[in-house]
Amino acid sequence: MTILAYSLYFAALVGAPLGLALWMGRVYGGVSALAGMERAVLRAAGVNPERGMTWGSYAMAVLAFNLAGFLLLYAILRSQGLLPLNPDGIAGMAPDLAFNTAVSFVTNTNWQAYSGEAQLSYLAQMAGLTVQNFVSAGTGMAVAVAVIRGFTAAKGGTLGNFWLDLTRSVLWILLPLSIILALFLAWQGVPQTLQGAVTAVTVEGGEQIIARGPAAAQIAIKQLGTNGGGFFGVNSAHPFENPSVASNLAQCLSILLIPVAFCFLFGRMAGDRRQGWAIFAAMAVMFVAGLAVIHWAEVAGNPLLGPGANMEGKEQRFGAMLSALWAASTTAASNGSVNAMHDSFMPLSGLVMLVFMQIGEVIFGGVGAGLYGMLLYVVLAVFLAGLMVGRTPEYLGRKIEGREVTLAVLAFLSMPLGILVGGAVAATAPAALSAVQDAGPHGLSEILYAYSSATGNNGSAFGGFGAALPWHTTALGLTMLMGRYAIIVPLLAIAGSMLRKTRAPVTAGSFPTHGPLFVTLLVLTVLILGALTFFPVLALGPIAEETARMAGQSF
Repeated sequence: MTILAYSLYFAALVGAPLGLALWMGRVYGGVSALAGMERAVLRAAGVNPERGMTWGSYAMAVLAFNLAGFLLLYAILRSQGLLPLNPDGIAGMAPDLAFNTAVSFVTNTNWQAYSGEAQLSYLAQMAGLTVQNFVSAGTGMAVAVAVIRGFTAAKGGTLGNFWLDLTRSVLWILLPLSIILALFLAWQGVPQTLQGAVTAVTVEGGEQIIARGPAAAQIAIKQLGTNGGGFFGVNSAHPFENPSVASNLAQCLSILLIPVAFCFLFGRMAGDRRQGWAIFAAMAVMFVAGLAVIHWAEVAGNPLLGPGANMEGKEQRFGAMLSALWAASTTAASNGSVNAMHDSFMPLSGLVMLVFMQIGEVIFGGVGAGLYGMLLYVVLAVFLAGLMVGRTPEYLGRKIEGREVTLAVLAFLSMPLGILVGGAVAATAPAALSAVQDAGPHGLSEILYAYSSATGNNGSAFGGFGAALPWHTTALGLTMLMGRYAIIVPLLAIAGSMLRKTRAPVTAGSFPTHGPLFVTLLVLTVLILGALTFFPVLALGPIAEETARMAGQSF
């Protein structure tokens, strides 16, 4: 039964994105029937959509737009107590928490150091967080399309226009899908109302305050945009965010829908669909392997606690299997939403989730971000292949030279810098250590998970970690910024460099980048670079915890 359920899920995970990629190709290629509204929106913003951008202009537009979004969101969070649509009278956020939250949503991380129903007004949820859910996801999608053009377009072209790509991403892809999913979730029982909290009388005669609000709309885009920030503090474990098995499966599929579609879109834009299938295959192999480990570990449970699955921190309505599927999907896709307490998962499950984030969220990854992150590894894999066979490395007919490799390495180094350096400081500074809940290797895993999540723009956490301390709200906010833009800018520079190169014809001596050999090389490149960088600290965290568990020791 388990195999059948997973098979049906993966069938939908391939079929739906194939159809979506066809529509995305038309959208980014320009659909005449939609052009009028696009021009009207951009004209109102004072933008000329016909002006192509170099990689530098594109990067500056991305940074300027995201800076403006950060400032606006920060202002809303600080002043929400004075603004309308606040029926519960929630005060403004503290400066450090507002900084962390604004950075989190602008960078598509959606790290939650707050509880949404207790610390955010309806206006902040809708005009602040939900808007950023759309435009931060749209930013990632626009950057991905620009990078694809750099690898595939004819020499002398441009990377496109950021404002046009952003508009198309939001209007014709994210918005329609979000409306459909929000209606489905409302049908399943997710609230969508502007009325305040209600007070219920319990069977014991006491009173219980039940928070509600415009939740369905935010939850739809939080999943489709791989954002992850929940309307409620406990995220998708809350019955008002995720009331049924049907809503759980729909949201799991939504998390990976657009990231998978980008693989197939890449093949279409490259004029060779096999290239997209090769990237999808590399991602899928690693995802299935990781999911298998999490499923096995959670279903087997902890023998020290008796036979049966590990149900600590999990919702009864989902069980170990659906919790495992969600955990694998959310950490692979830079989504960060949770339907179970990751802190309560088995050590090997935590290991897999950490690895998914530490390799750069390239196993499907965020919307757009997973694809351009994997292209970083493609550059390195092709370069290594060229060194091994003594040929000039090429990808899609264009040479991979020193400039591209240098930029790829610089982008890759942002991961160990944020995770290892940031985590090391947090593990030694007294002001940071007070956030750690557990002793021993699990305590190290809490720190490692937080900084892996922030650097990878994921947003999930080991729940016992005190993320709301001023040290971590500030340090993790800075880490999120580096994890987002230290990859976007070099990847755009690589795309601009590739665009200036003449495409060479494929010959018998060309290294094929669409077959099993290349898929294997790409997977090994991702895993070996990840292992060389992070294995020592993983050995001190989840691996040591699993070894101790097998020896009958607990912490």
